[in-house]
Amino acid sequence: MKHPVSPYRLSKALAAHGILAERDGNIVRVSAAGQHDVSAEILLPASLPLEAKAITQLLAFAGVRHPSGGQVCKACATPDFHPGSVVPVGSILVTSHDLVIPQAVGTDINCGMRLHVLDLSLDQFLAKKAQLITLLKGDLLEGSRNVPTTPAAMTALFQGGLGAFWETMQCTPEGIFAHLDFAQVKAETEKLFAASFTLGNPDYAPEGLQDRRRGMMRDPGLATIGGGNHFVEFQQVSEVLDRRRAYALGVRPGQLAVMVHTGSRDVGFYVGQRWMDRAKQEWPAGLKHPASGLYGLVGPLAQEYLSAMHAAAHYADANRALVMELVRQRIRQVYGDLAMPLVCDVPHNIVLSEAAGNVHRKGATPAHPGQPLLIPGSMGDDSYLLDGLGNTRFANSASHGAGRAVSRMEMTWKSNNDGLVAARQFECITLREERRIEEAPSAYKPIGPVIQSQVEEALVSTIARLTPLLTFKA
Repeated sequence: MKHPVSPYRLSKALAAHGILAERDGNIVRVSAAGQHDVSAEILLPASLPLEAKAITQLLAFAGVRHPSGGQVCKACATPDFHPGSVVPVGSILVTSHDLVIPQAVGTDINCGMRLHVLDLSLDQFLAKKAQLITLLKGDLLEGSRNVPTTPAAMTALFQGGLGAFWETMQCTPEGIFAHLDFAQVKAETEKLFAASFTLGNPDYAPEGLQDRRRGMMRDPGLATIGGGNHFVEFQQVSEVLDRRRAYALGVRPGQLAVMVHTGSRDVGFYVGQRWMDRAKQEWPAGLKHPASGLYGLVGPLAQEYLSAMHAAAHYADANRALVMELVRQRIRQVYGDLAMPLVCDVPHNIVLSEAAGNVHRKGATPAHPGQPLLIPGSMGDDSYLLDGLGNTRFANSASHGAGRAVSRMEMTWKSNNDGLVAARQFECITLREERRIEEAPSAYKPIGPVIQSQVEEALVSTIARLTPLLTFKA
């Protein structure tokens, strides 16, 4: 049930679901009837829908307990809040440092956003757009990319991160690496989010990718977009809202930009699924299992999970960087030797050990003071480059997008029964017609109130607005 209604009607409607709700401006405080110690805050302007299912999932998330210790310190949600498979998207949970919940990020570990800019006018881009589309369609959608790796490079990646991967692959100038500017990508690595430098444990990553008997190999998941809402999008910097900050980040009005949204692919599934299973298996024998189906890990097991998770997170960093490198090399092939520097790369599906505790972000991005971040709209709506303001009420976090307003299943039903009317125009390159339906702009909330409410509540400040030109979806 969706409720873009008055505070009184909202409370009355949610009470039927056993949810106590109280709105104060943009913020809705919710708790489970009879369990006032289980509560959460949702930043959601009244113009946007609030679903009982998502709140029920959030309160179950906030109510996770483990008989061996650990505690939940805070639960909250951002304006892209909507139901997930188990944990709602757009939710943040802070636990004590001895507790983690692997299901909080599931298998799409370190799904995140990466943004580059290039000094190319719109007219120049459009003049050769068809040629670029043909080349990128092959690389991004049809499997023509040539991205060789070695087991040694993969082990270095799982342990030390993207910088260690570049160092190792520099000795193997084949495929994409034969034309890669290693000085540039190494310098760009310094702009990664701080968690990208946390050591991972390669022992928990797929053994097949580290088998020294294989020699050179081509990992089928590396440098791929993935399905669902993942994308590569060309945009134009249509408005600069903070000139000083934009200048510091190398962003100027009229520039073109390329945004990548993808994660850890099969490696994330490998690591995430095993640890979700492990958490359930480690539940103390003889004790009733949690009704929510959410299982925590405490003590040394919690730390083991984090080291395994970071191994998969490093893979996601490399995946985004290599997808972007495919794009950069094709742009140079078509338009000439453009620098195309990195602006920022940020995660939005990860557990991070921070001062307040272990911060579980499910479809929410870190927004620490002065940290650049990205909030994309839909294929037909603007995206934003922003700075975090470090709002501790929302665990130094912000939304990771506009958030779905209509499920994929419902979008398909509407297309089959009512015809799909997209009020906002978009150009999507894909091999799957269902992507245009499932991911059409009308499936998403409008980006305006999502951004505005976070600015009003001092989660973020805006730097620049980016308008979509062309999107690739697998």
